[in-house]
Amino acid sequence: MRVITQHTLGGPEVLTVVEAPEPRPLPTEVLVRVRAIGLNPLEARLRAGEFPLLGRPPFILGWDMSGVVQQAQTGRFRPGDEVFGMPLFPRAANAYAEVVSAPALHLARKPASLSHVEAAALPVVGLTAWQGLVDLGGVSEGDRVLIHGGGGGVGHVAIQIAKALGAYVIATAGGSKRTFVEGFGADEVIDYTEADFTEAARDIDLVLDTIGGDTAERSLRVLRPGGRLVTAVAEDDPELAAAYEAAGMRFSGIAVDPDPVALRGLVQLVEQGRLRVHVQETFPFERVADAHRLLDDGHLRGKLVLTV
Repeated sequence: MRVITQHTLGGPEVLTVVEAPEPRPLPTEVLVRVRAIGLNPLEARLRAGEFPLLGRPPFILGWDMSGVVQQAQTGRFRPGDEVFGMPLFPRAANAYAEVVSAPALHLARKPASLSHVEAAALPVVGLTAWQGLVDLGGVSEGDRVLIHGGGGGVGHVAIQIAKALGAYVIATAGGSKRTFVEGFGADEVIDYTEADFTEAARDIDLVLDTIGGDTAERSLRVLRPGGRLVTAVAEDDPELAAAYEAAGMRFSGIAVDPDPVALRGLVQLVEQGRLRVHVQETFPFERVADAHRLLDDGHLRGKLVLTV
């Protein structure tokens, strides 16, 4: 089989397609013939060596995947089943590959309404949004939710999940993404290039931060008393957590995990027609470096996906 690996840290050019032996599934695992691989900004940061989650190279990146079960060491799936998921995170799942061995518990049956490309784009962003809004945020009917980065991978999915929960959703996005973000159900869109969200938003029950920088700190000003910030980018900032606590607010950081309950929740929303994922562009497996150049540029609409 082919895999994408790297032997040094650096730019997209370090990613190399090589031949490797197929993995062997352990008990409770399935061997998946991969059809599509979702790409995430985290992988560009790992490739460049911004933090050592996977240790030193060589390693194989990737978690988001969709494909067909080839072998099953479990009763949960049978050969021929179409599955998708985000196995093993934050441990290496080696998903930049034509064949992946993964715990069956970390996968779900692919909804018939999703292509493999769409299914591969969903797990990381969907689970991050679900765990932020449902598990940590406890969003319920009538809550006012502010989502930073509404046009990004996590953001555009989070808008739809929050709406499905009955929330009133305000999203920040650049002006060029206004129509895109409104198309996913946002009740209001704040163009951060023209307006300060701290002046445009008020009485927010929950802020979901996918941006970082000073966004999380400034979000303290828009929360109602007892409100909560959930951040996917500043989860390890004790000073920020202390500032929220001192102000009587709640602070949570998302450390996303391959929760099968949340994954089934995403499947249910998809099957109900209440959740879709936008793929900005697809790339063939061997053009992974080109895809990573887009990841490095940022400002994506939704997700990028490799096809296998």
